[in-house]
Amino acid sequence: MNQESESFNRPTPIDKEVSWDKTQVIMSKTNPFGIIEYANETFVDVCGYEDYELMGQPHNIIRHPDMPRVIFKVLWENLKKGNNFHAIVKNLAKSGRYYWVITDFEIAKDQNDVIVNYFGRRRAVPQEVIAMHIEPLYKKLLQIESASGMEFSEKYLIGFLEEKKRTYVEYLKELIYEHEKTQFTSQVENVEEEEERGFFGRFFGR
Repeated sequence: MNQESESFNRPTPIDKEVSWDKTQVIMSKTNPFGIIEYANETFVDVCGYEDYELMGQPHNIIRHPDMPRVIFKVLWENLKKGNNFHAIVKNLAKSGRYYWVITDFEIAKDQNDVIVNYFGRRRAVPQEVIAMHIEPLYKKLLQIESASGMEFSEKYLIGFLEEKKRTYVEYLKELIYEHEKTQFTSQVENVEEEEERGFFGRFFGR
């Protein structure tokens, strides 16, 4: 995740999506520095790397160049504080294909309250949410990072969210929730019930 080791050769991205069962949950376990210690079968199937290729590698082995760095900055700031963080991420498979996921974390600490592991769950994101909202935002952030650096990419993101009167996580929740309401009106009856149950808890099956 936050380790920027380049001991592996990144594949050349191609504009094709990985074909995978989007009902499945991608799971991984890393140490506090983002080094992979476990990847479930779905992770292996989707990213195209074998277990032995993943173990001991930084999680950013699958980082896609289309991802703005500021998103990972905010993600890591939260995880290091012991806060779960939901982020929509475009990943790069070994084949060069891409796949979009949303993250969810459990943070394990030792008896001294020191973080020892991150358990990551990732699920597919509705294509409409990606195409209509996330891709345009990320492209803008990436352009700003290229022209002016991550500091101003972060300032733009803060301003964007201030205009929406949402945090980043609240914005993602709203996008997915509104999509679900149009697709599954019988499943999601009202906002109050959803808040009580916990939106992301339901979404990730927790």
